[in-house]
Amino acid sequence: MEHTFYKYQGTGNDFVILDNRNDIFDKTNKKLVAHLCDRKFGIGADGLILLENHDILDFTMVYYNADGKVSSMCGNGGRCLIAFAKFLGIIVDSAVFEAIDGEHHAIIEGEIVKLKMQNVSTVQEFKNHVFVDTGSPHHIEFVEDLVTLDVKSIGECIRYGAPYNDSGANVNFVNKINDDTFAVRTYERGVEDETLSCGTGVTAVAIAMNYIGETKKNIITLKTEGGDLKVTFQKNKDGFSDVWLIGPAIQVYKGEISW
Repeated sequence: MEHTFYKYQGTGNDFVILDNRNDIFDKTNKKLVAHLCDRKFGIGADGLILLENHDILDFTMVYYNADGKVSSMCGNGGRCLIAFAKFLGIIVDSAVFEAIDGEHHAIIEGEIVKLKMQNVSTVQEFKNHVFVDTGSPHHIEFVEDLVTLDVKSIGECIRYGAPYNDSGANVNFVNKINDDTFAVRTYERGVEDETLSCGTGVTAVAIAMNYIGETKKNIITLKTEGGDLKVTFQKNKDGFSDVWLIGPAIQVYKGEISW
């Protein structure tokens, strides 16, 4: 049977998105998810997202990594789903939806989507890295030469190494450009490679940089391989609140595929 799919990208982080309000997709079929995300034998994407009904909110977000497994929160995926919901006419310029890490608010203005992330109460600072969970776990460390860094090889070692082991963590490499701008490259678990951008990753980096004193700003620009994102937040005695991930979310194409 032919099924309609949509391809979206947010600063190069790309997703297959399906309208699953009629429960057409077998959510237990990990092999199908991995096939659709395969860049040689399927559509090709960093992940697959289902838009589903919600009893109270505008919709539900179900996110899978490219390996076919249900994943933790995806910031760029959430922003792309907002653009998709507007395309379908489900929302106009704002939304409230449920993801795996809870309720999220969002605002869309043209191609720019502002997604409110969860509050962050704990930042763990170690000798050579920082760990922050922004709906997904993120290891963050500075590097001097971000341009020539072998992100896949080094990221893979960290992702599978202690203390992360089987559960793994996303790995972000950072270079400071100035007081409110940082360059970031990210190795994503589930994709098991570098992605052009990671929304929860840049959110974690922005918070970490403020926490360790690399910046006093609360509006941070993150330069990824796929483009620029902004993160804003409020720092208080309980951690970081009112956290927003801001950037473009664009429909690439619509297609049909059989499964």
